[in-house]
Amino acid sequence: MRRAAALAILGRVAGPDPLAARNAIHAPVGARWFAPESAIVRVHGDASMFIGGVRALLLQSLHPSVMAAVAEHSGYESDPWGRLQRTATFLAETSFGTAENAERAVRIVKARHKRVTGTTSDGAAYGASNPHLLLWVHVAEVESFLLAHQLYGRRPLDAAGCDEFVAQSAVVAGKLGVSDAPTTVAGLEGALAGFRPELHATPASLMVADFLRHGAPLPWATKPAYGALVGAAIGLMPDWTRAELDLPHRPRFERTAVRVGGRAVTSAIRWALDAVPPVKHDRAGVHPR
Repeated sequence: MRRAAALAILGRVAGPDPLAARNAIHAPVGARWFAPESAIVRVHGDASMFIGGVRALLLQSLHPSVMAAVAEHSGYESDPWGRLQRTATFLAETSFGTAENAERAVRIVKARHKRVTGTTSDGAAYGASNPHLLLWVHVAEVESFLLAHQLYGRRPLDAAGCDEFVAQSAVVAGKLGVSDAPTTVAGLEGALAGFRPELHATPASLMVADFLRHGAPLPWATKPAYGALVGAAIGLMPDWTRAELDLPHRPRFERTAVRVGGRAVTSAIRWALDAVPPVKHDRAGVHPR
């Protein structure tokens, strides 16, 4: 039962043959970008990523240009699991895969970004390769993953580890075309604050928020667990975003029941995934980046 639950979870994020996909990333021998016990490996390998991922999508949607690109090019409503799998595969390949595979993953994403161009409803041109927009996507993602890990992760990082996670994430962002990604938590907070004047909800971002809360195509039996993940993600959102995205804001409830639910569901996911043995391979050191 435990293994079946693990495969069901992995199937959502890694595709119809999750063990083969996992082995393709973890098994090859070769140098990696990051050491096995480094901060980015710890964070990206933890069940708290499910909460951080939802939070990142909600926060990213508040940039009108980014949201226009998502709405017009991502197909998140018609193929939400495909989009999730592509994102999860990129994170896994750059965090855990060989340097060769990580570079290939970056080339694929950069080629995809070049095709994503258009105009917002306000007439502003956007492009997914725009370094400024890439920076917003990056900092919203990094903050979300870090916040979720620190509250719901198996082994929260100390202050130095948090800075290490931000710095290692900046390496990947730089490969994608971000030239000024922050390398410390203080720098991350400053970059996020710098984007605040550009952020507001649009009809498309409200649709994303509603889809994440109510529209994800899941079996009825899994909806309570998914609801707990979404509730935990909303509980990590900045206060000002609640009215923008029509999200509930119940601070006392979020500090108690929501956190209990978030810890329960991440513990359950972790319990299931721990049943799948780790892939054994001979890491050939850390590749110079």
